[in-house]
Amino acid sequence: MALELWRSRPGLARRPLLDPFRAVEDMMTRMFEDWPGLRAVGTARGWAPAIDMVDREKEIVLKADLPGLEQKDIEVHVENGVLTIRGERKEEREAREEDYYCCERWMGSFSRSITLPQGIDPDRIQAKFKNGTLEVRIPKAAQAAGKKIEIQAAA
Repeated sequence: MALELWRSRPGLARRPLLDPFRAVEDMMTRMFEDWPGLRAVGTARGWAPAIDMVDREKEIVLKADLPGLEQKDIEVHVENGVLTIRGERKEEREAREEDYYCCERWMGSFSRSITLPQGIDPDRIQAKFKNGTLEVRIPKAAQAAGKKIEIQAAA
């Protein structure tokens, strides 16, 4: 299903009050149509994996879906409170049958950087890769766990 911008029929009169808004709308439409690379997102600019991040009591767990990659294709790096996941995928598929030949190639690199909150322990970060999913466990430092403060009733 495609969505299309509604435009009034030529026979209907336009109200002068809406003309400035129409001009802004037209300008925005032209801007996004002419923006380099917007039409080619995912092809010319590469791809970016989906990432889920869960903040638990004692650790932060990050999961990234990296289908088609192997452990050797991925790099996890922490520096100055920023966790960076980099990788590159290269895949080629070839099919030869009696009446056709098909050859496809996919390639592209990605880099995702995530600013980590204060109070994590970068020396104990662990990363595991299994079945196309990267799991990074970022333990919190003891002082970052927080403390519940009891509220007392005033006399």
